[in-house]
Amino acid sequence: MRPVLRSSSSLSRIRWALRNQERNSSTFSSKSRKLLVGVHQNEALVNANTCNSTLFSRLSFSRGLSAEAVEAADAAIKLTVSSSDVNRTGPLVEYERRISDGELMTGDICQLGALKELQRLHDQLVESVDTCRLDRYNTSDKSSRSRWFWSRIMPQSTVSPVKGLYLYGGVGTGKTMLMDLFFDQLPCTWKKQRIHFHDFMLTVHSRLQKHKGLSDPLEVVAQEIAHDAILLCLDEFMVTDVADALILNRLFGHLFSNGIILVATSNRNPDKLYEGGLQRDLFLPFIASLKERNVVHEIGSAVDYRKLTSAEQGFYFIGTDLSTLLKQKFQELIGGNVVARPQVVEVVMGRKLQVSLGANGCAYFPFEELCDRPLGAADYFGLFKKFHTLALEGVPVFGLHNRTAAYRFVTLVDVMYENRARLLCTAEATPQELLEKIVTISDAKSMSPRTSSRSRKNDVSELCVDNELGFAKDRTISRLTEMNSKEYLEQHAITHNL
Repeated sequence: MRPVLRSSSSLSRIRWALRNQERNSSTFSSKSRKLLVGVHQNEALVNANTCNSTLFSRLSFSRGLSAEAVEAADAAIKLTVSSSDVNRTGPLVEYERRISDGELMTGDICQLGALKELQRLHDQLVESVDTCRLDRYNTSDKSSRSRWFWSRIMPQSTVSPVKGLYLYGGVGTGKTMLMDLFFDQLPCTWKKQRIHFHDFMLTVHSRLQKHKGLSDPLEVVAQEIAHDAILLCLDEFMVTDVADALILNRLFGHLFSNGIILVATSNRNPDKLYEGGLQRDLFLPFIASLKERNVVHEIGSAVDYRKLTSAEQGFYFIGTDLSTLLKQKFQELIGGNVVARPQVVEVVMGRKLQVSLGANGCAYFPFEELCDRPLGAADYFGLFKKFHTLALEGVPVFGLHNRTAAYRFVTLVDVMYENRARLLCTAEATPQELLEKIVTISDAKSMSPRTSSRSRKNDVSELCVDNELGFAKDRTISRLTEMNSKEYLEQHAITHNL
């Protein structure tokens, strides 16, 4: 059964879905289809008071398995589903249906365990919808006001009886696709939200600023979040900022006490979050709370599905002194007769971002203007609310001398990917080579014991030993690869009617 939107906010939900969709469906040639190992197409039928129905779809790729492995995966999935009620719904059931209908070309046995956990959570939520106060239309305003009033006089915990799910694994293993599959199978009348972790923390800091001066602004922010969404799905959970690290324990303490159920995806095991970060001892209680309130599950696949897309050069040009070429391509994208001009983009909390050149949804920046200045995720999210294409000139090879710029570049790529934006760039090297001098402490130790230090005593010139960057680089390489694939660029063109 597909979820149906019945609220007056249907239009904003449509815009949100189109802006954040994992991938749009597109018509591929038979040759292109053979290059796709699997197609996961999520559908949500939207009906707002008998208005026109709108279909969203997402594409996701899964790896090719041997014939024996495919049969084993499909048989395991069918066995799991067939043993249940024929009227049962949920992510595992939907996954099996798509395999049966040919929408999925193969099953992935490495994702089966995660699907079982998501199905477990789905079933428990359906059974506990009233207890968890998930349906926004079944919870009266009066009872909400009453709970709020008594919480002011006599604070009381309403911790959910249902545990959430923390799903982690390597880059490109399908974590986001699985979470979205789960999210889309739940009724749209539920108090639920799916958001990127970067975007979520920006919202938190913005609300904290609004409630500045209160005795405990985090408690108020948590109540506001819980009022809007009891089920909170956070994609790409990662902690690199000390300000975030220091508030997460108290923030989620309040959230869990307000009945929040968390579903999170991450590249990192919970015990490895914020590893080596400043004042990490203050962060450790959050890890304990995260593990207590969530089932932790790892996707064991070592294959990056994103790299199985059709190989294309796209708009990624390698070399120096390519400014003329980049500006020529940029002009072709905005239109031969259109003149690009400097613009200003508003971001959160009154901040503004100067755009070097912009026109027709395309923005042009020298690398230094975006990544060598004190900018962050808030600025990048603000940029891609207005522009769907970025021309970035002169991406350098990263190392010890430009570690901070590397952090900003990784964040920029994350925000672009989340917003399904298109990248047109010139770079000194391939995505792999751009970040090859960034290593984790463990990698550095295997290279030479002395390089495990964070000091400049490195055996390899310009080697940058940084755990967070070292773990993030694989994700960045993977996303840069996919963003220049034929499938990604076709999807981008369809999304923006180009």
